[in-house]
Amino acid sequence: MTNEPKITPEIVAQHGFTPEEYEKVLEIMGREPSMTELGIFSVMWSEHCSYKSSRVHLGRLPTTGERVIVPPGENAGVVDIGDDWCVAFKVESHNHPSFIEPFQGAATGVGGILRDVFTMGARPVAAMNSLRFGPLNDEKNGRRNTSILKGCVDGIAHYGNCFGVPTVGGEVVFDESYSLNPLVNAFALGIVRKDQIFFGKAEGIGNPVLYVGAKTGRDGIHGATMASAEFDEEALEKRPTVQVGDPFLEKLLLEACLEAMRSGAIAGIQDMGAAGLTSSSVEMASRAGTGLELDLTLVPQRETGMTAYEMMLSESQERMLIVAKSGREKQVVDIFKKWDLDAVVIGKVVEGHHLRVYHNGVLEAEIPVDTVTDAAPKYNRPMDGSKFKIQNSKFKIEDQKPKTKDQTEALKMLLASPNICSKRWVYQQYDTMVRTNTAILPGADAAVIRVKETRRAISMCLDGNGKFAAINPRMGAKLIVAESARNNVCVGAKPIAVTNCLNFASPEKPEVMRAFSEVIDGISEACRAFETPIISGNVSFYNETDGKGILPTPTIGMVGLIEDTRKIITQGFKKEGDIIAILGETKDDLAASEYAQTILGLTTDELIENGIVPEIDLDLEVKVQTACLKLADNLLINSAHDASDGGLAVAVAEQCFSSLNNQANGAEIELSNSDLAAESLLFGETPSRIIVTFSAENLEKIKEVVGDCPFEIIGKVSAENLSFKINGEEKISASVSELETAWKTSLEKQLER
Repeated sequence: MTNEPKITPEIVAQHGFTPEEYEKVLEIMGREPSMTELGIFSVMWSEHCSYKSSRVHLGRLPTTGERVIVPPGENAGVVDIGDDWCVAFKVESHNHPSFIEPFQGAATGVGGILRDVFTMGARPVAAMNSLRFGPLNDEKNGRRNTSILKGCVDGIAHYGNCFGVPTVGGEVVFDESYSLNPLVNAFALGIVRKDQIFFGKAEGIGNPVLYVGAKTGRDGIHGATMASAEFDEEALEKRPTVQVGDPFLEKLLLEACLEAMRSGAIAGIQDMGAAGLTSSSVEMASRAGTGLELDLTLVPQRETGMTAYEMMLSESQERMLIVAKSGREKQVVDIFKKWDLDAVVIGKVVEGHHLRVYHNGVLEAEIPVDTVTDAAPKYNRPMDGSKFKIQNSKFKIEDQKPKTKDQTEALKMLLASPNICSKRWVYQQYDTMVRTNTAILPGADAAVIRVKETRRAISMCLDGNGKFAAINPRMGAKLIVAESARNNVCVGAKPIAVTNCLNFASPEKPEVMRAFSEVIDGISEACRAFETPIISGNVSFYNETDGKGILPTPTIGMVGLIEDTRKIITQGFKKEGDIIAILGETKDDLAASEYAQTILGLTTDELIENGIVPEIDLDLEVKVQTACLKLADNLLINSAHDASDGGLAVAVAEQCFSSLNNQANGAEIELSNSDLAAESLLFGETPSRIIVTFSAENLEKIKEVVGDCPFEIIGKVSAENLSFKINGEEKISASVSELETAWKTSLEKQLER
C-alpha cells in the first residue's frame, strides 16, 4: 500500500460511516484500510448503493411472473412481450444532484437511466420523468422553486433531445414539502430480442476487462455518498459531486455498445453509474462469483494527477465496463475506435473473490468483493406508525368555507390549479416523436410506443401521490398502483409489469420507516391483484433539507401491452351525440382531494391531520379495468379516461380539451344521487372509475360485455359547451374554449411571475 496519513475519526465521519460500521471495516480487513479502500467501502455501503435501510422490506415485493425474463438485481428489468421481443425498463431518482445543480442533475439522471437500459442489450425507445417541486408562488422559496423547475426541464430536454430518445410522458406535481427538495425520477424503456439480452457479470477467468467511453474526471466524486445524506445550508457547496453529461457522446456509446454486443465478443457489460468504476467492477464480480484485477494507470483520464481514490470514486458520465471474451478484446477496441471512443484493457477476471486495484505499480486496494456487496450493513430500523392512525371523524363539507360556492367558477379554479393545469410548457420542450414510434403523445393517461415489425404497442405511465401516502401509506400505495394500472387500461393496454422509485425522508426517523414499510405492503398487495410484478426500481432516502423532509412519495412506473395497434384508445371525445358513461361508482371522497386544497384552502398538513383517503376495493378495481379492456378489445368504445385528480368534472373537461383534431367538443352531463353533496359528485376523487364514450348503436353490446361491473350512462357529447346537472338542477355551465384557456395557460402565467 502507499504511504498514507492515518485515518482519523473525522475522515471516517466524512465518508458517512457510523463508528460501528467502521469497526466492521476493520474487522473485515484485519487492518486499517487505505484511503482508496475506505472510499470503496464508503460508496458501496452508502444508502444509495447498499439499500441498507430498505433491503429488509424490499424482499416482500412480488418479483416473478410468466412474462418476467430478468427480475430486480440487474441494471434494468426485462419482460417478454411475445414473438421473441422483450422490453427492458427502469426508473431511478436523481433528486439530490437536481437540487444542487438542476440542469446537470436532471440531464445526467436521463443519461444514467438510458445506460441502465442499453446495458441490457436493449435500444432505448422511450423516456419519461416524474417531477416534483415546491410551489412557484411560495413567498419564501418561490423563485428558487421556479429556477429548479426550469433547470430540471432544460436538462431533461437537452439530454433526451440530443441523444435522440422521445420523452413521451410523465407527471409534474407541486407541494410545499418539495420546496428545496425536488424529486427528479427518470424512466427509460428499450426493446430487445430475447436472445440478445446481456448481463452485468464478470465471467470467465482470464477474460480481459475493458474501460470504454468517456475519459475519467473529478466530477461526481462521492456522488453516491452525497445522495445518502440530507442537505443543509452548505448543500450548494457540493456542486463538484454532481456529474456533467454529454448526450452526443452517449449516443455514440449506445451504438458502439450495441454493435459490440452483436459481435459476440462480450461476456458481460455494466454501466459506471453511482460509485462509478467501484460499483461496476465489484457488482460484476459479485454476480459472477469471481475476482478482478484493475490497473488504474491505464484508465483514460481528462485531468492530470488523479489518484486511485479519485478514479475509483469518480462518477464521470458516459462510461461502461466490459468483460470481453479472451482473445477478442482487439475486436471490441476496434469497434469503439470506429465510433471515436476510448476502449482500453485495464484488467482481467481472476480466480478467488477479491478486487485488487493497482496504480503506478502500487497495490492501492485489496478487498473481498462480497464484503462490499452482500455483506454490506443491513438495518431493521425502528418504526413508529402512531401518526398514521386514521381518525374516526368524517370530513364534512358543510363545516368548510369554500373560496367560491359557484361550481362553474370552482371548476375553472381547479383546471388552473398547479397540479391539474396543462403541463404543455414542460413537454413541449421535449422531442416526443423522434424514431417515429410514438402513438400517443404526452398529456394522455398513458403514453404509447409502437413496436415496429409487429402490430404490438407498449404503453407506459408514471404516477405518484404523496398526499395519499402521507395520510395512509398502505392505502395510498394501493391507490397509486391502481391509478397507474387504470391509466394503462384507458389506452387499451393490459398492465404487465412495474418499476418503482421510492422517495422518502431520513430512514433514521421511525415514522419514515413505518411509512416505507406500509408503502411496500400496499404496493405488494396491489401488484398481486393486477398481476404486475416489480422488475426493477430504486430507493431514494434522505430527501430532506434543514431537517424538513418530503412527503412519502412512491412513484409507480407501469408498463402495459397492446396486442393490436388498431385497438389503441385515446381520451378525447370523438363525435357529437356519443353516449358518455362511467364504469365504477362515485362515493364521498372529497377529504384529501384537489378540491379540498384549491377551493376549500386546506394545506397538505391539514389534509394529513384530517387523516382520510379514499378506500379502494381492489376486486372492484380489477372488475372495472377488465370491463374497459374488453370494450376496447371489441372496438366498442371511442374514448376512455381515468377520473382521478379533480374528480368527474375535471376528467370530462379534459376529454373535451383532447377532442378529435383539437376541435372543442362539449358534453351534457346529468347526475342523480340524493345521498352525496354536489361537490362530492362533481369533484370527489373516488378511485376505480373510467369514463367511456361510444355510439348509441353499441349500447346493448356494451351492457352485455360489462356484465356485473357498475355501469351508468351520465350524458352525451355535445357541441361547444360543458354542462353538469344534478337531479335536474344546473350546477356547471361554461364554454369549452373558456375552460381550456384557463387550463392551458395557467402554468406559463405562474412561470412568468
